[in-house]
Amino acid sequence: MSDLPEPWLRGPIEGVHPLIMPLFFSFAQVREDLARHTAGLSDEQVWRVVGKTSIGFHLQHLSGSVDRLSTYLAGGSLTDQQLQQLRDEGKVRQTLPELLAAIEATIERTEDRLRAIDPTNLYQGRTVGRQALPTTVIGLLVHLSEHTQRHLGQVVTLSQVLRHDP
Repeated sequence: MSDLPEPWLRGPIEGVHPLIMPLFFSFAQVREDLARHTAGLSDEQVWRVVGKTSIGFHLQHLSGSVDRLSTYLAGGSLTDQQLQQLRDEGKVRQTLPELLAAIEATIERTEDRLRAIDPTNLYQGRTVGRQALPTTVIGLLVHLSEHTQRHLGQVVTLSQVLRHDP
């Protein structure tokens, strides 16, 4: 965690194109907020269902969705392993350190892919899912950021609820 302002206010990131940089800021926010809001939670709390879901599900989905979306971003199709991981989200219990390590590894791989994007190809077509729904590189970048932040917000909210109702 940093005493500096939020990641998007910390200035440019060396070696990252300005049009790709917002996703790096989003990922930095994910890392910092997850560390802050999951600190001290037990594995039981991580998997306790509050409403209809658990922190564990959101952490697995965050990791898996970043991996899947970055695969589409690179122009690929999902592997059998990725499809199995999708089916297992929320069903295979991992410890909090395992969940956070999986997210970190996925974000690191995705950042490597992001560094390789040629900004002149932002409007290049991509497809998503078995139905090969049409999108673009920039469309995937935007969705990758907003979808990741959506699940981060769920983790933050659920952690606050669990801390007030242990």
